[in-house]
Amino acid sequence: MKLIVGLGNPGAQYVKTRHNAGFMAIDRLVERHAPGAVVKSRFQADGVEASIASTKCLLLKPMTFMNLSGQSVLQAVQFYKVPVSDLLVITDDLALPVGSVRLRPGGGAGGHNGLSDIERRLGSADYPRCRVGIGPKPPMFDQAAFVLSRFAEEERDGLASSIETAAAAVETFVASGIDAAMNRFNSKIKSEPSPGNDADPEADAGWGAA
Repeated sequence: MKLIVGLGNPGAQYVKTRHNAGFMAIDRLVERHAPGAVVKSRFQADGVEASIASTKCLLLKPMTFMNLSGQSVLQAVQFYKVPVSDLLVITDDLALPVGSVRLRPGGGAGGHNGLSDIERRLGSADYPRCRVGIGPKPPMFDQAAFVLSRFAEEERDGLASSIETAAAAVETFVASGIDAAMNRFNSKIKSEPSPGNDADPEADAGWGAA
């Protein structure tokens, strides 16, 4: 069993917002691997079972709102006894531009409240994650308002590309592991933090919204 979790907020007002990039990636995976599947409400989440690379996967969208994402993840991990190495969390990332995707085997939450809650409840930050770029935030723009905003028309091609890439990265993760997924997809990042910044590239993200 592989557990694939996309982070976001439930409710019509949050559909297609930047903070829901994880939900979008899960929806694409369902379209590719379990079209027409029945969505089950369990673990305080909407879940779909799918077979990816001949492996049973649970595609999960927590319905707890972003800040309590760990509640849902912990319940699913405990029920299926999934090791953290078989958990992949898909999340939005302000530190990456729209159109970019980056995978990591673990690391800090970087101010992302959803990742922080997962880390706190699992007692570990050593779970793989796939970060979908939603930035950069325009100067003088309120950060919470920005992550809860929808993508501009000129960003939509980049968004579509990154969602497809995230779905393909999940498929590689399931088939071959996080290192293979990183080797294949991290090279496609369009931009990186400035060379003089030794901090974690997530460190300045500071997602404070629900």
